[in-house]
Amino acid sequence: MLYYLFRFLEESFDFPGAGLFGFVSFRAAITLITSLFLSMIVGKHIINFLKRKQIGETIRELGLAGENQKKNTPTMGGIIILIAILLPCLLFGRLRNIYLIIMLVTTAWLGLIGGIDDYIKVFKKNKDGLNGKFKVIGQVTLGLFVGLMMWFSPDAVIVEHVTSSNRTAIEQLDPNGEVINSSIQAVKSNNTTIPFIAEYDLGYSDMMSFMGENAELFGWLLFVFMCIFVVTACSNGANLTDGIDGLAAGTSSIIGVALAALAVVSSNVFFADYLNIQFIPGSEELVVFAAAFIGATVGFLWYNAHPAQVFMGDTGSLALGGIIGVFAILVHKELLLPILCGIFLVENLSVIIQTSYFKYTKKKYGAGRRVFLMSPLHHHYQKKNIPEQKIVARFWIIGIALAIFAIVTLKIR
Repeated sequence: MLYYLFRFLEESFDFPGAGLFGFVSFRAAITLITSLFLSMIVGKHIINFLKRKQIGETIRELGLAGENQKKNTPTMGGIIILIAILLPCLLFGRLRNIYLIIMLVTTAWLGLIGGIDDYIKVFKKNKDGLNGKFKVIGQVTLGLFVGLMMWFSPDAVIVEHVTSSNRTAIEQLDPNGEVINSSIQAVKSNNTTIPFIAEYDLGYSDMMSFMGENAELFGWLLFVFMCIFVVTACSNGANLTDGIDGLAAGTSSIIGVALAALAVVSSNVFFADYLNIQFIPGSEELVVFAAAFIGATVGFLWYNAHPAQVFMGDTGSLALGGIIGVFAILVHKELLLPILCGIFLVENLSVIIQTSYFKYTKKKYGAGRRVFLMSPLHHHYQKKNIPEQKIVARFWIIGIALAIFAIVTLKIR
């Protein structure tokens, strides 16, 4: 909102300093500061409110060290993250931007689903929370929304080949990113960046080339299916990772920094040319959103680090995972997620492996056997009596290494 106000002041009255809001770097910086302020200052009041209302976490008896100390710790703290993301983006973002719209809907939608789940757990005293099928329906609905918006929106386009000959035309874009020079070959495309492969202009339609004339249609259908899969996998992965103090919030903030870097290179013609990736007009607003995401998660970590004063609950974890997945889709980097979100992936796989092997051995031997002492993976290390803080720190270090490697893959192609 303030973006449009200051743009009006600049154009109508040449108001001093109003032009700063035309720079994405300035808006991203002020968004980061505002988000961090909200999550830390307003967050404290929200935590006190949750305590007064006795909205505490019910801890399952898992035989883990320190679990009794976590009883009655306020939950639903994901509300802090949602506020710290949504409010700064509404204030400083360009609200007519298709990518920002998709990210705001993603944040609000998954936050709502997670909030309903937490409400049932806390107020209805039902430990199972929202029925799993309704969560899946919500995630599938969001994936379908994202895929169809990318398919049908005339603003969701890319410039497949950035060359020295069309750089000048690209640089003539409206400074607010709202008008594309007619000489630029901006196209509707489901192409994506494939790690370690130099030829970037490969897409889901290419994968469906055997369908002949219908390859384009089925390619987009495959893309929509991929959106659904990514949203569901990332959302559930973050949810499983949120098992010990600071793990999900810290890991998500690290991933957020990497996503911001991906948005910067995708929205900058020089970086896109140098790295041989798609130039995505309008994706600079994702830098603003990423700034809010980083500020919100880091600020929340102030209270969520061990010993946690608040838990994010599904209100936060479902939203964080979904945001990461959708963001990667919008910058056409979803195939980097197995690397970038390696922590989420391993946590997911540990549960799948544990459950599958237990069922298999129970059927074969009459008694179930386990691969890990407990899943998700972080509980396995807790069972080995490794301090919670050390587990989190080591996972963060691995997350940083994976984030750096994911960015480096843009050049190793």
